[in-house]
Amino acid sequence: MSDTLIGLVSQYSPSGEERRAVEWLVERMKSLGYGESFIDEAGNAVGVMGKGSKQVILLGHIDTVSGEISVREENGILYGRGAVDAKGPLACFVDAVASVGVQDGWQFVVIGAVEEERNSEGARFVAQKYKPDFAIIGEPNRWDRIALGYKGSAWANVIVKREQAHTASREETAAEIAVDVWLKIKAYVSEFNEDKKRVFDQLLLTLRGMDSGQDGFEQSATLKVGARLPVEVSPEDWYARLNEILSDSHLEGDCHLERTGFAIPAWGCEKNTQLVRSFLSGIRSQGGEPRFVYKTGTADLNIVAPVWKCPAVVYGPGDSSLDHTPNEHIELEEYAKAATVLTDTLLKLIQK
Repeated sequence: MSDTLIGLVSQYSPSGEERRAVEWLVERMKSLGYGESFIDEAGNAVGVMGKGSKQVILLGHIDTVSGEISVREENGILYGRGAVDAKGPLACFVDAVASVGVQDGWQFVVIGAVEEERNSEGARFVAQKYKPDFAIIGEPNRWDRIALGYKGSAWANVIVKREQAHTASREETAAEIAVDVWLKIKAYVSEFNEDKKRVFDQLLLTLRGMDSGQDGFEQSATLKVGARLPVEVSPEDWYARLNEILSDSHLEGDCHLERTGFAIPAWGCEKNTQLVRSFLSGIRSQGGEPRFVYKTGTADLNIVAPVWKCPAVVYGPGDSSLDHTPNEHIELEEYAKAATVLTDTLLKLIQK
C-alpha cells in the first residue's frame, strides 16, 4: 500500500518545480485503474474514477517547500520532503479511490494541486472548474482526526514618512512613529482576543519585519504586519481596522497602509453533514476515537470551500508539527490506517 507514497515522495517537487512529480502521479493513477488521468491547464495532476452524476473531489497538493531530504525508509518510517506536507495525504487519496473503484452514480476526482506553498494557483484554477457534491482536502492531521476549520491570513506594510529633522530637535522620528503604530495595533488585537478562549477564534498578530532609513530630506519606516484571521474577521475587515488605527492616531507626516500578497478569508466547515458522519464511522472502524481540530494556518480549503459551498472536511495522515522541518517523516502504519479509513468513508458516503 505504500508504493504510491514512496514513489511520490521520491519526486522532489518544490513550488514551481512540480512537473516531474505531476507526470509520475498521472502515470501512477493510470496504472491503478483510473478511467482518466491527465495534467490540466494549471499543471495539476488529475485522476478521475467513474462517470456518475454525484461528484466527490479529493484535493491535495503536490508541491512542497524547498529543501530536499534524502528519501529513505527506516523501521517503518518514511523520511523525505513532502512525506507529511502534503504528499502523504495526496497519496492516501490516490490509493483509497483506487480501492473503492468505479461506483454506480458516482465520480471521484483526485487532484494533486500545484503552488499551494506559494499562491495556490492550482486550487484557484480548480475552484472555478468544478462544482462537487462533497470535497475532501488533503492536509496532515493524523489518521484519527478531522479538521473542520483553517484561519485566514492578511499581510500589509505600514509605511511612515516625514521630513528629515535634526537629531537635537526632539521631534519623533519615522521609526519612533512606526513603533507607536505597532503598539496601537497590538493593543487592539489584545482587546479583541480578551474574551476569545479558542485560538481559532482569535486574531494572531506578527511583526514580520521592520525597515527604516533616510535620504537627507525624508525619513521613512516600514512595518511588515501579518495577521491570522478568525472566521468573524474578513481580510477587508482587518484592513479597514488598520486604516482606522492609522487615521485615529493623529500621526505626524504621511502614514499609510499597503496591502501585500494574497489575503485569504478563514473558513469553518459544517459539522453535521453526511460527509463528517461517514468519516466518524470510518475512523471508528479502525479502532480510533475521532476528534475534530481547527488549525491556525491556511490551506487550499480556504480557496475552494467558499466557491464550492458543499460539505467539506480536511483529512490526511501525518504529524503536522513536522511540516517544513528537516526531519519530515511519516509512519507507514499510520499511512495504511488513513488509506483504510478513507476507503471505508467513501464507501459509507455513497451508500447513504
